[in-house]
Amino acid sequence: MPDPNGFLRYNRRLPVRRPVPVRISDWREVYPPAGEELIREQATRCMDCGIPFCHDGCPLGNRIPDWNDLVRTGNWDAAVESLHATNNFPEFTGRLCPAPCEAACVLGIAGGEPVTIKQVEVEIADAAVAGGLLPRPVPAPSGRSVAVVGSGPAGLAAAQQLARAGHAVTVYERDDALGGLLRYGIPDFKLEKVHIDRRLAQLAAEGVRFRTGVNVGVDVTAEQLRTEHDAVLLACGALQGRDTPETPGRQLRGVHQAMAHLVAANRVVAAAGEGRPALAVLPDGTPIDAAGKHVVIIGGGDTAADCLGVAHRQGAAGVHQLDLYPQPPRARDEARDPWPTWPWILRSYPAHEEGGERVFAVAVQEFVDDGTGAVRAVRIAEVTVEKRDGRRIVTPLPGTERELPADLVLLAIGFEGTEEQPLLAQLGVTRNARGAVDARPDWQTGVDGVFVAGDMHRGASLIVWAIAEGRAAAAAIHAYLGAPGTLPAPVDPATEPLAAR
Repeated sequence: MPDPNGFLRYNRRLPVRRPVPVRISDWREVYPPAGEELIREQATRCMDCGIPFCHDGCPLGNRIPDWNDLVRTGNWDAAVESLHATNNFPEFTGRLCPAPCEAACVLGIAGGEPVTIKQVEVEIADAAVAGGLLPRPVPAPSGRSVAVVGSGPAGLAAAQQLARAGHAVTVYERDDALGGLLRYGIPDFKLEKVHIDRRLAQLAAEGVRFRTGVNVGVDVTAEQLRTEHDAVLLACGALQGRDTPETPGRQLRGVHQAMAHLVAANRVVAAAGEGRPALAVLPDGTPIDAAGKHVVIIGGGDTAADCLGVAHRQGAAGVHQLDLYPQPPRARDEARDPWPTWPWILRSYPAHEEGGERVFAVAVQEFVDDGTGAVRAVRIAEVTVEKRDGRRIVTPLPGTERELPADLVLLAIGFEGTEEQPLLAQLGVTRNARGAVDARPDWQTGVDGVFVAGDMHRGASLIVWAIAEGRAAAAAIHAYLGAPGTLPAPVDPATEPLAAR
């Protein structure tokens, strides 16, 4: 049984991050590996409570108390097996997930310190890698074929589950390399790409076929896809960035979507790793490097923080990050967000300790022209924000306007769903009002044999939701193909995160 006094004997501790001057000089991950002593100590804090709400906080249903206790007792092989029973890619989630499981930890009640679940998870995953990511034995071929469109976490999770069930799986990716946003949207200081490559090698050894540089709907038609495969899974993500076309000066040079900046930067890092020279440019050749520039990032979430870290490493002259909403509290407001729901609190990322200034409760009133058609500043004003009839009303406060210097402006204000693309029209699949694709209870779209999962269905969300939906859609496809047995299905299309009602 677990140590019932572990949480009394040990405080919450995380590994010390690499020093700021060192880490902003390269693109390596911010966190070094934690020592075994620290991780076993932190795992000991888990008291295996009678009702583990961490299970409800995590859509994957990770067996968190189980593998915490296995780490505590030094049984790493069993911990690896327990972790992989519910999660195909724990080294991804352990690095990238914001850990709603920790928000739901019983030790977090009344402002306590939850178990460092995410850190324990990534250390178990890294132990698995150190021991070798061997392919699992694949059963006899089922004779059925599945196409997966998109190679992000939802698509790859579904592909692995289906391949392990004996189906022939082909993953189609329009980029030149696999991984979706994991590859070109997430900076290396959060996820070094070697982690993706190791998993892809495992999937390939398990029989998954990959076709990169294929824009399905253009290079391969939907009709060809349906002719060659018995089922199709759409896992194309939610990459349609939210914009502000009504803001004066939006058309100026130097004002870009945040994802354009992240993709360009990731391509430079990838090229450097391969010994090739490269510049951070848009597809049309327009430079989008922050070096020596005053950068303004609009948005307060993960994508904005990623842009902040990239700007530091590219050598920005200065960075302002603007948030429309007031500064959140540092601790959970139980009246607003009662435990175990996900709380609205101030979240500071490693990038914030590297430099830059955060400005809350402001909105851009104008992108200011330098006289040549390029941005030179943003004019901001303090604002109030309220909800009326489901609509957000933003009101500028008179007399609060001021300018911030800006040579590069990055819009990190969220996503509006999956992109409109020829594939959808060819399949007869439509987007809903949120820009996502609806799914029936069996994960099929309105078209029989065509399934959807991940951000394309849910809208921009967490990596754990993407993997959970990929696993659940794989189970539905397995049943649709008439294969014997069942696969794990941790969620259904209507499953929602923990929330106060």
